[in-house]
Amino acid sequence: MKYVVSLLLGLVIGAALFVAGLLFNPFIANRGLSPLSVTDAEVITLNFANVPAESIAYTNDGESLHDPYPEKVLQLWEAPIRSTSAMATVMRDARNQVAGIGVKFSSDSESTRLLKGQAIVDSVWYVYLPEHGSLFIQQTENYFPFVREVAFPAWRSSANSWRGSWLGDLTAGPGALGTAAVTGGSGRVKGLRMEGVESMSVSAFSADIGLVSSEGRLMIEMPENLEEINE
Repeated sequence: MKYVVSLLLGLVIGAALFVAGLLFNPFIANRGLSPLSVTDAEVITLNFANVPAESIAYTNDGESLHDPYPEKVLQLWEAPIRSTSAMATVMRDARNQVAGIGVKFSSDSESTRLLKGQAIVDSVWYVYLPEHGSLFIQQTENYFPFVREVAFPAWRSSANSWRGSWLGDLTAGPGALGTAAVTGGSGRVKGLRMEGVESMSVSAFSADIGLVSSEGRLMIEMPENLEEINE
């Protein structure tokens, strides 16, 4: 009996050490300052609600952490799109004024490598801004820092929740500097190639229902000679 107890204890300790090593691997470095935070070019800043219940509509397979919103929205339960979520939300500018509307599709990526600090999601945005035109944004996102610093502490907590202040960039490519690929579809940005970064701020998270208080932000760098291009 003592050998069985020793074996089980060893397995538990081994699993705990593995999880700790995975989450707090010293060779996994956090990204530094976003390249768009220090650019001299014109930058469009768009803020949006990250909590599904605060969006226009949100849906997934109906079994994921976040519940679809509104309640009767169609769910993405078919096999090819079961790991995909979709959200429509209002985009607000830096003055908190309505700037347009955004639709985002996100899917779990097969390129996830947790041992390398990569919890990857592939996503695309379609954003329409009456002042500028339409934008198509393609990006890969890395949620590992969020999982390590917010989701895991919430799961470990006796209350199954986390409260604090977390802010981080999600975009990890495909740009060489970890930026998203942005293409103008219409308006003053039609045909232009740009870069963007999506970030997220979180102040409350529940391991049972997901994001409780959170905002997202899209930063899009405009070409320096935009006025000349539009002439």
